[in-house]
Amino acid sequence: MTTTLDLWPIGNCQVSALVDRAGRFVWGCVPRVDGDPLFSALLGGEDPQGGYWGIAIEDSVSVEQEYIRNTPILVTTHRDAHGGAVEVIDFCPRFQREGRTYRPVGYARIVRPIAGSPRVRVALRPTCGWGGGCREQIGGSNHLRLLLDTIALRLTTTAPIAMVQGEHAFRVERPLHFFLGPDESFQGDLASTVDLMLYRTTQEWQGWVRGLAVPLEWQEVVIRCAITLKLCQHEETGAIVAALTTSVPEHAGSQRNWDYRFCWIRDAYYTVQALNRLGALDVLEGYLGYLRNIVDGARGGHIQPLYGVLGEAHLPERIEQSLPGYRGMGPVRVGNQAAEQIQHDAYGQIVLCSVHAFFDHRLFRLSGVEDFEALERVGERAWAYYDQPDAGLWELRTRQSVHTYSSAMCWAACDRLANAAERLKLDERRQLWAERAQVIRDRIESAAWRENTRRMSATFGGDDLDASVLQLLDLRFLEADDPRFLDTLVAIEKGLRRGSTMLRYDTEDDFGLPETAFNVCTFWLIEALFLTGRTDEARVLFEEMLTRCTAAGLLSEDIDPQSGELWGNYPQTYSLVGMINCAAMLSKPWSSIR
Repeated sequence: MTTTLDLWPIGNCQVSALVDRAGRFVWGCVPRVDGDPLFSALLGGEDPQGGYWGIAIEDSVSVEQEYIRNTPILVTTHRDAHGGAVEVIDFCPRFQREGRTYRPVGYARIVRPIAGSPRVRVALRPTCGWGGGCREQIGGSNHLRLLLDTIALRLTTTAPIAMVQGEHAFRVERPLHFFLGPDESFQGDLASTVDLMLYRTTQEWQGWVRGLAVPLEWQEVVIRCAITLKLCQHEETGAIVAALTTSVPEHAGSQRNWDYRFCWIRDAYYTVQALNRLGALDVLEGYLGYLRNIVDGARGGHIQPLYGVLGEAHLPERIEQSLPGYRGMGPVRVGNQAAEQIQHDAYGQIVLCSVHAFFDHRLFRLSGVEDFEALERVGERAWAYYDQPDAGLWELRTRQSVHTYSSAMCWAACDRLANAAERLKLDERRQLWAERAQVIRDRIESAAWRENTRRMSATFGGDDLDASVLQLLDLRFLEADDPRFLDTLVAIEKGLRRGSTMLRYDTEDDFGLPETAFNVCTFWLIEALFLTGRTDEARVLFEEMLTRCTAAGLLSEDIDPQSGELWGNYPQTYSLVGMINCAAMLSKPWSSIR
């Protein structure tokens, strides 16, 4: 069973699963996104014997998939060689119930016969302890218990339980319902309750989408990206993970296999920035609560680049030997050593996210002077470290430099604190932060600009090309018509562009020369092309990037410039943010349809 990244996410902001083109759950962790994979086939090598949940039709001739409109509810239609067909509806329940959001550690599947006399085979092969077997126990006439180390689960079904456990084929003559959730008695009639869950979950997601301010063009692209970004939020705490997976390599045999199931301050900043443009304030409000707890915990001290979804600071990195890895390309890493790194851009990203709450009256809770004073502690760190070496946003593990991107984020922290102080009528604080921002600006302009090569360097000490320098435009550090930015754009295109894709950089790092392009960097290029007047080029490049998406309409972190194959963890928030931002920027206005 060879698995590629052509996968369909389902979820409810508590748990999620990735479904392959055959309709199998091949990745999904419990009791939350950073937990033990119950479905681990994605990292099980070329022919995994376990780690999936499949429902397949006998004598299959075709499989078609699509989401129910404006939801993460997947419908997979299986057809056999004899005219038989079934549809399988997969979702994680999520809806309002008794004043709270019901989002259990649970997966629901409905199998409906739609033609002929189809026969199906159900194969539930969960894994425990990172690829090991789970203890199973028949619990009665209609359920099966799974005893994991962290949680006990129960599969309750209207299908014949012995046929499910034995993986025997059987005819489907009426709808079948499956609910895999906590090990407790299922309340109510299973079929009618799961059907009601489906209805209410559909209504919940479609209602959320209805509140989005989407652009006129590429609406389906934007909606799918927005839904998936919301799936990447652990709603209980507000944390936003960088991706739903771990250890999908950046390219074949690269060893660049990282665990992305944590909340990077940087990635979350870009996510809420994009969703704010669509008016998805619930994600911002949840994340602001998470950030306030992080800032309180730091007590004016060091802010890590990433934290666990519960705010955990300690994320030790280890290698799990029991799983061979994506297509057999290990290692499989759990945890992320980057949590121990120094990355000064985090200070700017915390301030940039938080300052919004001083201005937006739609929020349930507007920020005030007390919040500003707490945020100033973050600004003090930015002021103290703006010209000090760090690992940079690409998280180099063996060397440090003073990175222009990190310094510019520290400038943004001071600049936006001045804006917030002005909003609060704190004149002395506004002047202080504005003066500090100017000092940092002067330092960056003198230390990063290279007159002889006519470009902004990625580091103060070198003359390095790096796509992150394009973000000086988004941060409002440079204007689109600034000759320094225009010259830098020319240099970056010449040095880093590979056809219709962009590298992060083209110099050796801890693992050698990079071989794949970084998708968000291509979207940064598209934004720069548009803002510098090259609108037609920007649209063409954006349309081409959309052809690289999976059938689900999503992207991973990396792409092979030659083959177009996707690599890296999936779905990647950076890449989805890039699609949203570019669509909003490039779209014709709604007024054009009058």
